[in-house]
Amino acid sequence: MKEEKRETIEDVSENHAQGTLREFWSFLMHNKKFWLLPMVLVFLILGALIIMGGSSAAPFVYTLF
Repeated sequence: MKEEKRETIEDVSENHAQGTLREFWSFLMHNKKFWLLPMVLVFLILGALIIMGGSSAAPFVYTLF
């Protein structure tokens, strides 16, 4: 019988220690899903506007619309 080498969580995390943005970028490059990039950017911009809408920057955000 063949013995399979089992990797622990620590081994996997040490070998693949990438940031979220780098991992997302490699996903886009590997799977050719470039159409996701504009959607993610729009969601990030809208999220930033919503967060700033409840802060002291609200008067500046409202002038954008």
